[in-house]
Amino acid sequence: MKIQNPIIRGFNPDPSVCRVGADYYLATSTFAYFPGVPIYHSRDLACWRLIGHALDRPSQLDLTKADNAGGIFAPTLRYHDGRFYMVTTRMGGKGNFLVTAKNPSGPWSEPIWIDAENFDPSLLFDDDGTVYYTRRAHQSVVQATINPVTGELTSPLQTISGNFVATDIEGPHLYQINGFYYLVAAEGGTRSGHCVTVGRSSSPWGPFESCPANPVLSHRSLSGNPIRDTGHAEFIQTEDGSWVVFFLAARASNYEGFPHLGRETYVAPLEWRDGWPVINGEKPITFDLDIPTGSLEPHPWPTEPSRDEFDAPVLSSGWIHLRNPPEGSFSLTERPGFLRLHGTKHALSEPAPVAFVGRRQTEFVQRLCAQIEFDPLRESDEAGISVFMNERHFYALAITGERGGTRRIIVRRRVDDFYIVAAESPVPAGLVTLAIDGERGCYHFRYRVSDGEWQSLGSFVSKHLAPEMAGTWTGVVWALYATGNGEPCAAPADYDWCEWPV
Repeated sequence: MKIQNPIIRGFNPDPSVCRVGADYYLATSTFAYFPGVPIYHSRDLACWRLIGHALDRPSQLDLTKADNAGGIFAPTLRYHDGRFYMVTTRMGGKGNFLVTAKNPSGPWSEPIWIDAENFDPSLLFDDDGTVYYTRRAHQSVVQATINPVTGELTSPLQTISGNFVATDIEGPHLYQINGFYYLVAAEGGTRSGHCVTVGRSSSPWGPFESCPANPVLSHRSLSGNPIRDTGHAEFIQTEDGSWVVFFLAARASNYEGFPHLGRETYVAPLEWRDGWPVINGEKPITFDLDIPTGSLEPHPWPTEPSRDEFDAPVLSSGWIHLRNPPEGSFSLTERPGFLRLHGTKHALSEPAPVAFVGRRQTEFVQRLCAQIEFDPLRESDEAGISVFMNERHFYALAITGERGGTRRIIVRRRVDDFYIVAAESPVPAGLVTLAIDGERGCYHFRYRVSDGEWQSLGSFVSKHLAPEMAGTWTGVVWALYATGNGEPCAAPADYDWCEWPV
């Protein structure tokens, strides 16, 4: 079967996958975005649809004070005896926890807390009924047995492995395959040195023999390759007995490009030679791959719309919030047919809950366009759209007030400690359509009033929004936002529609 990588596009790192019969379910990291841990479903490994989130209630996930690079780290998704288990870490919070569900689309349980040290927990339900809890420690992997109902560790945590080839071991998964226990890990950091390593042992407690071909997957030596930072892998056996590997990687727009879309989810074929995994025939990963899964028939899902008219009582799937949305900050019922935002006192540049409704940018060449009705009552009132990486790295195109009641269109540019209004123009009364056009190396900012001509407010490079520049682990998010810049916004912002075509 021909697979087009990445299979889940835009900021979707740290994939974890489980199979239930002919169905495949996949979870990814979400960091400071809410709801947490999207659950995707596929029947052919190529086409995936979002069916829910494991953490969709404030009682499960409090991100109020989360740092943009904190929040929810790598999840592990497992299925055992009619129940799904998702174990992950709330970085900057209470640590490692699990939630469970009968149906992967939800509802999921309240958190069952396990321990507070380090991150990247994983579970193995062994054939003899033992459940192993494995996670990163400081430059090592530790493990204990666990009661998955209570979260209680039923044996002491002990070190089972150190690094195989590089520093910074993380993302460990333990598998029992053909009489061996395999420890699959990510090493070398999660940027250009990222790689996948494997060890095996006759015991789940080790010692683990390092694979002679370690790292079994890495693009760290492929200068200029458009697929970079490959790592953090999950092995899965398909229904017909063949094997595949899911992993994260980042797309670069060109040789010197920065992967501002963030880390995404990829898949590649896996075979076993002499008891060791071989990924993609030891060849570099490409965007088009043949996966030898003869029993899997193509199973596309209905095409997701790239436009939202905001005519439903709840937000459609794919919309996310930066941290937990403040109570009353958005509504689809106050003015039916519109998304209404009530700006809080917090601005995009503040690490605090903001009136923010966003979705992942999935392609380099993509447009965010929204029509807005907004009549600011004060100079500080502001509402518009943004291409957002974190509080210190974003661009925004917005309507704001000015003394005397005249509205302005402004472009805000935040690059670390460089924070300016980079362009502005007075704008008359009426509907305003705002557009940010993404290209491979830059973003263009445009607007028009009612059905008038498009007006340009300039262009700015995209590399300043890359995770490497911003010091975070996410990807660019398109956002609709509102703020009062120091006090609650005095006027609501009403979005009639929003679209994000490619």
